[in-house]
Amino acid sequence: MILGIEVRDGAVAVVAAGEGGAITARSLQNGASAASAAAAVRAVAGGPARLGIAVRDPIDAGVAALVEAAARAAGAQDPPRVVTRGTAVALAEQWCGAARGANHVVTLTSSDCVHAGIVVHGRPFEGAHGLAGAAGWLALNPVEREDYRKIGCLEAEIGAAGIVRRLVWRLKSGDRSRALDLAGGDMTAITVTHVFDAARGGDGVAISVVRDTARYIGMAIGNLVAVVDPDIVLLGGVIAEAADLLVEPARVEAARRMPASAAGSVTIAAADLGADAGALGAARAAML
Repeated sequence: MILGIEVRDGAVAVVAAGEGGAITARSLQNGASAASAAAAVRAVAGGPARLGIAVRDPIDAGVAALVEAAARAAGAQDPPRVVTRGTAVALAEQWCGAARGANHVVTLTSSDCVHAGIVVHGRPFEGAHGLAGAAGWLALNPVEREDYRKIGCLEAEIGAAGIVRRLVWRLKSGDRSRALDLAGGDMTAITVTHVFDAARGGDGVAISVVRDTARYIGMAIGNLVAVVDPDIVLLGGVIAEAADLLVEPARVEAARRMPASAAGSVTIAAADLGADAGALGAARAAML
């Protein structure tokens, strides 16, 4: 059995995957602790398993205990393969998603965090310390801000929480938005889905926030393409969920930020695998 685990900010997702990428079982456990990882694994494990684990930061102090607990719960005989969440998404999409068959793949995903992944000829590029693809830290604005120093510039701007935060700032400055109505009049209840739905409904403030989000995504794509020169860049997480709003303007912005030869040779599209991508890519990492 091959298990893939994705450790999210507030949950652990586990999939059991076949050699071709078919998912045979799933589990989701609240919490991102060693105990929740073990519980999520036990919900799907049926015997000794090979294990891949996708985490935000492989060298974080808490990762070792979580990996050990998951491995024990899975009855793993070999050490688990640990990769970043970004690497896992790229592996999954190149294996059985929208980048199937591509040689050089970059993914950029925005969810509870922002991360990128790089796959070359089916193998992940992980960097000297396993941290390659920490795209949330791309510095795209020279302004000094506390949230930039805490979580990174790009994550502060295009992470789900960051998109909502920018709309709330507009509301607090006196602007009106239908996103607040969709949230029942409670600013603290506004979600990124409310922002996107308001933009689809023609709300000017939400459209402005979405437009700025697409610009930051396009700038990030330009930087990633300049460094990696991939065949394809896939956009996942909330970007894929709002592909109708974000992908084309991000593609236009990216084209302005790279040489014409690069713009004409790279494909920019939405990712396919949705919420399964991180755990599925972790399973793929365990196979390599």
